Amino acid sequence: MTDWYSDLSAFLLPFLEQLGHKKRRQMCPVYVSGLIGPGDRKSIEPMAERFAPGHYDRLHHFISDGLWDAVPLETELALQADRIVGASDAFLVIDDTGLPKKGDHSVDVAPQYASMLGKRANCQTLVSVTLARDEVPVPVGLRLFLPESWTSDTQRMAKAGVPEAMQTSRTKPEIALAEIDRLIVTGVRFGTVLADAGYGLSAAFRQGLSGRGLTWAVGIPKHQKVYPHDVALIFPISGHGRPRKHPIPDILSVAAETILTHASWKKVSWRRGTKGRLTARFTALRVRIADGTPQRILTRDSNTCRARKPGWLANGDQTTSVNTTCPTYRPMRH
Repeated sequence: MTDWYSDLSAFLLPFLEQLGHKKRRQMCPVYVSGLIGPGDRKSIEPMAERFAPGHYDRLHHFISDGLWDAVPLETELALQADRIVGASDAFLVIDDTGLPKKGDHSVDVAPQYASMLGKRANCQTLVSVTLARDEVPVPVGLRLFLPESWTSDTQRMAKAGVPEAMQTSRTKPEIALAEIDRLIVTGVRFGTVLADAGYGLSAAFRQGLSGRGLTWAVGIPKHQKVYPHDVALIFPISGHGRPRKHPIPDILSVAAETILTHASWKKVSWRRGTKGRLTARFTALRVRIADGTPQRILTRDSNTCRARKPGWLANGDQTTSVNTTCPTYRPMRH
């Protein structure tokens, strides 16, 4: 145990310097050791017995009553992650993390979709941000998402100790964009942002990434409306009334699943997982995403054609939208 504990203490050293208080610096390695070390029970008392006999009160105080500014620790974590895997070919991965939890008094606990269970359950949901390169991932951000059942009840949030600055309602994509901004300011290096369809279905999230000049690839639901890449914007001639002020697409949008029906697929295997080789089918098509409010196009309802340049659909048994970092049309109403 001595060897790995010494290595852990050396790794934690830059973080301990950010804690300030001497007692905090002493208890932090003990707590982290209890979490990742041997032993099934990860509550305070058994961890204290294994790693700090006779210091249960001090360890309990460190977790339950210790107050410190998290910003220096988060900044140090981002810098250390960048040192390990940061580079222009690194990826910033946005995802959800669900923590099943009983009761309803802990912050954010509510019936929500739990990714680790694959179903809706009583849990806490967090937006996670991971910096990864090759096959080495380093977590750099974790933020609680508060559902409407919490943000609509100010007394409940105050009782649970939610800071006033965090009591406003924010969507998961909004939280993710804020975390990306924080990491950019810190100087973390990465080349591409990745996210699943839980974030990719948000037009505001995709446009936020493009607005920041980032390269990204996100999942989208199979029913996401898209146009072929050669769709054109036209001004149809009307036999009566005033002429149109805005152009409209010359073809109706269709579901991404539909446009991929006749695509050529290729099976690709990229690495070995816990259950064997990871494989999936892939194809790539240029399309234009149809975002915006529905409008009537040539007597038929459709969506606004948003992207001025074509993007990509690449499917690994899931549909993916890849950015073109281009300007977009504003939603049109007629």
